[in-house]
Amino acid sequence: MTTQTAAPTVPSYVLDQWWSPEEGSRTTEVLDASTGEALARYGADGLDLGSVLEHARTVGQRELGKLSLHERALKLKELAAYLNERRQDIYDLSHRTGATKVDNMVDIDGGIGVLFTFSSKGRRELPNSNVILDGGIEPLSKDGSFIGTHVYTRIPGVAVQVNAFNFPVWGMLEKFAPAFIAGVPTVVKPATPTGFVSEAAVRLMVDSGILPDGSLQLISGSARGLLDVMDYRDMMLFTGSASTAQSLKSHPNVISGGVRFSAETDSLNAAILGPDAVEGTPEFDAFVKAVVTEMTVKAGQKCTAIRRTIVPEVQREAVARAIAARIEQRVVVGDPRAEGVTMGALSSLAQLQEVRGAVEDMIAAGGEIAYGTLDAPTVRTAGGQEKVVEDGAFMSPILLSWSDAENEIVHSREAFGPVASLIGYTDLEDAIRLAARGSGSLVATVCTNDPDTARELTVGIAGHHGRVHLLNRETAKTSTGHGSPVPHLVHGGPGRAGGGEELGGIRSVKHHMQRTALQGSPNLLTAVTGVWQTGADRSIAGSEKFGAQPGNVHPFRKSLAELRIGDALASDLRQVTQEDITAFANTTGDTFYAHVNQRAAEANPFFPGTVAHGYLLVAWGAGLFVEPAPGPVLANYGLENLRFITPVAADDSIRITLTAKKITPRVTDEYGEVAWDAIIHNQEDEIVATYDVLTLVEKEDATYKDWQD
Repeated sequence: MTTQTAAPTVPSYVLDQWWSPEEGSRTTEVLDASTGEALARYGADGLDLGSVLEHARTVGQRELGKLSLHERALKLKELAAYLNERRQDIYDLSHRTGATKVDNMVDIDGGIGVLFTFSSKGRRELPNSNVILDGGIEPLSKDGSFIGTHVYTRIPGVAVQVNAFNFPVWGMLEKFAPAFIAGVPTVVKPATPTGFVSEAAVRLMVDSGILPDGSLQLISGSARGLLDVMDYRDMMLFTGSASTAQSLKSHPNVISGGVRFSAETDSLNAAILGPDAVEGTPEFDAFVKAVVTEMTVKAGQKCTAIRRTIVPEVQREAVARAIAARIEQRVVVGDPRAEGVTMGALSSLAQLQEVRGAVEDMIAAGGEIAYGTLDAPTVRTAGGQEKVVEDGAFMSPILLSWSDAENEIVHSREAFGPVASLIGYTDLEDAIRLAARGSGSLVATVCTNDPDTARELTVGIAGHHGRVHLLNRETAKTSTGHGSPVPHLVHGGPGRAGGGEELGGIRSVKHHMQRTALQGSPNLLTAVTGVWQTGADRSIAGSEKFGAQPGNVHPFRKSLAELRIGDALASDLRQVTQEDITAFANTTGDTFYAHVNQRAAEANPFFPGTVAHGYLLVAWGAGLFVEPAPGPVLANYGLENLRFITPVAADDSIRITLTAKKITPRVTDEYGEVAWDAIIHNQEDEIVATYDVLTLVEKEDATYKDWQD
């Protein structure tokens, strides 16, 4: 007689320690998706959810606030590298959810990739501070003493993520990364069927020692009542069914309590085959490959999977044959631990039953099986046998073909598994109308090599979709795929898809921040934003005739340790002659008539006669502000926002004022970036040009000292 050992309870990680419910508490059991073996139990009875959130709002906010945006972004890179070295441990667990090697690459490698991407974008696109300036300055008084702008600062609460079962790692990390950079602590509530995989990833993250206290907590088990203890400081990011999202959105703390709520839910995503993409074209082949991939990766359990395959009616049978042939050639259903398996089990027997029920309803409504069966399929077991496994949540891929493209159930019922419907359209207008009947989707693929078709379909369906994936022969090999959101672009969709928005690069960091209008004097706005504003105080070196204070040091002689916002240089005037203009024209080859032909230039309504080249003035501007000796300024790496405002005629004079506008030390290097506000005036004090000069400056003046030695 064999005694079965009780499955272990998956712990929560709260208040910076691991927590498990008391012995005998109510728990939920989870089974191996392929074998039916008991894997784990979940329970959270006795967990004080209010204390969990308060720990995040106090300890988490405090510890994250000690770091700048760049410092938090760098920690994401360290965390990604740590997880990447240990991802095999998560792979081994994930196989027990029915995930294949490819599925794990999408979920686990994809999640780690999100951390790398956000780390890079955060350090490249955000200031090394905790205030993000949003937009330009609005003058609110005639004399410039009262101005306004907008800033982003982090919300003062917690980001609670409630995740679906299909992506236990990616779904967690794609929400965690932007929240962490913003400086907002996260509480993770994973779905029960695959939560043990999320727990393994969190355990690695905690063991890394990289994360500040309170920045990450995990609830393994039921978290009913979580919204009861949330308030306007907090936000909830939900991924799952539309019905659950609707229930959560109806909570009083969301409706009237101010809790920010974002949902990503059910989606009847479409793939549209253009009329030009006939059998034998690269587009036809790419389309078939995309459909089969979306049917079988994660066993079709993806919110972005293709559910409606919309093709010209005359090609419907050819597409059905091609999809069936590719499944036969490429898809092996079985235990992911078996060699050669390309599609694993669904996440649970309950999920299998739900998907089969949906397919049965669709068949009863008129769908015809073009490929597959509802019978339990013969699968490859971990031991390499081919047989029916009664305790496994296995299902054959199923393609349903519909003679009636208008059938309501096609556009309203989702079978969340390896199932797709095939319908025909008459013309592009009809294809657009059918795609829109999904009532809002996460993504649609448009497969065509005809630019006019691509434009008409994209413009027609974009308002109903969060993302449009254009597929043709040029992208067939390089595309990341219909069903793979990338961290650089937004993920979400209108209507049925939930109306929320995630990812999208720095956009998603700002989702965790409050945008605030800011009004005040240039000095106070400079102090708050960390960016010098016109009219704020300056410490000016250079020409005393144009405002320099005696004894001030040229700002190019200052390292980042010495340089301050508002340090500036004012140059003397330099006269521009026609000989200078002509020489520049001849040397560069820019002999545009306004520079070399007095009569033609006078006929131009913008010029008084021949004028200096704009780039001559910028070059001379550099000559007027440069400090030539070696020093802490290592390089000029570009200009931004260059505008030419007043022409400079022969015999006019110019001068430049250069002010340290923004200082961004790099957390990984011995130098940082300095943006300088540059203004060129003429002898009448009229503004000739404005732009930002970008330089790399040492944190300490080592280069200059070495040169002196």
